[in-house]
Amino acid sequence: MSLSRVRLAVAQLNLTVGDLKGNRVKILESAYQAAANGARILLTPELSLTGYSPEDLLLRPSFQRQTDQSLKQLIIDLADLDLYVVVGHPAMREGELFNAASLIYKGQLAGVYHKHDLPNREVFDEERYFTPDNRPFVFEVDGIKFGLNICEDTWNAYAPGAAAAAGAEVLLVPNASPYHMGKRSIRDSVVAKRVAETGMAIVYANLVGGQDELIFDGSSFAMCGNQQVALRMPQFEESLAYLDAISKPGCSVELISDTPSAKDLSNEAQVYEALKLGVRDYVTKNRFPGAIIGLSGGVDSALTLAVAVDALGADKVRAVMMPSPYTAEISLTDSRDMVKRLGVRYDEIAIESCMNAFESSLAPQFKGLAADTTEENLQARIRGTMLMALSNKTGAIVLTTGNKSEMATGYCTLYGDMAGGFAVIKDIFKTLVYALCHYRNAISEVIPERIITRPPSAELRPDQVDQDSLPPYDVLDDILFRYMEKDETVENILASGHRKEDVVKAVKLLRINEYKRRQAPVGIKVTHRAFGRDWRYPITSKFNDLEGFQE
Repeated sequence: MSLSRVRLAVAQLNLTVGDLKGNRVKILESAYQAAANGARILLTPELSLTGYSPEDLLLRPSFQRQTDQSLKQLIIDLADLDLYVVVGHPAMREGELFNAASLIYKGQLAGVYHKHDLPNREVFDEERYFTPDNRPFVFEVDGIKFGLNICEDTWNAYAPGAAAAAGAEVLLVPNASPYHMGKRSIRDSVVAKRVAETGMAIVYANLVGGQDELIFDGSSFAMCGNQQVALRMPQFEESLAYLDAISKPGCSVELISDTPSAKDLSNEAQVYEALKLGVRDYVTKNRFPGAIIGLSGGVDSALTLAVAVDALGADKVRAVMMPSPYTAEISLTDSRDMVKRLGVRYDEIAIESCMNAFESSLAPQFKGLAADTTEENLQARIRGTMLMALSNKTGAIVLTTGNKSEMATGYCTLYGDMAGGFAVIKDIFKTLVYALCHYRNAISEVIPERIITRPPSAELRPDQVDQDSLPPYDVLDDILFRYMEKDETVENILASGHRKEDVVKAVKLLRINEYKRRQAPVGIKVTHRAFGRDWRYPITSKFNDLEGFQE
């Protein structure tokens, strides 16, 4: 008996939420290209027609109506292709909404699968919108049986097992799996477990692109029944790849790809590419003409500037330095050096006259009161006002430069350096900021070395350095990582060797600055637990994790 062979195409697409026409065109273009290259099946990501996630757009009847119309048009557009196309979309049935994957073939809707496992953790909120279903869907093409699951379905045993029980030999899985550090290996281990349990080969098609704070990294792959990876697609870029499903009678299906596997990226390379993609998609998808960054001569704004230029091009980025009497001359020198290396527009706007005006206006109110952080914060707020004025005038978005260590401890000024539209390194601990600067300079030295090596300072008073107010960043970041991302207890963190005063200070600062973080702009998520959707602590709370540890 002859071999059964089916050629599959996997479309790793950068889609935009709500762009029903644009997403449909991308799917159609992939379909024509796949058919021209001999594919019989095209697999697209989860909710590929609408983008992921539409969130409360899903609650609007007009959104569902237009989605249905777009799906009907796509079915018509695909009528002349001898190609099975798997498309993701929300589907209404008997008053209930499902996360669906439809199979389209020759102008017909050949079948629909509804997602069984609805994630409701971390950044996911699918139970708010969708109803789960428990019915498998299996279809046959040229002698091989294919099943459908959707994303979270593969993280549990039921849905893959149901597909295998229904006769599926290959499981096709549309995904919208967001990136965080280490996520690719987690996906691999989950899929390997399902392969081992069911004996099916699995083809995993993931979304790519930025959607608000989420980054979808692609990295689609296919795994054979022996748990060997047959296909590995690139991270952080669109791609269309091919593989053949080959079945001998009585044998399991083998997957073979003639697409070269994408190279593995280092952790720093992954994070840097995620930041670039996040900036590019946020700025361009929201139709901002460019970006504005307030330079300080420090490492955070330097990294933000480098990412912005790499993401958008130098012609769409403007850097503004706003020196005060406390700004060191080397900060000005290093900033001028960096913008010259990158070729961006650069302006200097001195703020001393504005400081004097504020101090004069407030002098009667502050009479008899000693100078403190109030005067320091005024400087940051003057700078924030300047940047927002330039943003209003030009339409360019202000990219803020605060890192995760600062956001955690409140080492930032509300309506000052927190003012802006998009927080590029909001989820990057300070220690990782340095690692990313070294990584970028290894490609080409765009960040002056002195910016990286000099002690960090807010430069809001004479001779100020960050470590006057905070533990050393390697200590602080480890405490925050353990407490925030690993949910370790204070006792466990102390047992790891950290000083009591450092742990108490870090945890206390984290807790009392929740009100600030709620007012921070949305920013790119690259860790397992980022401020925002992942971190949902009440602002008003008397719970004290430090009970018994404070003097």
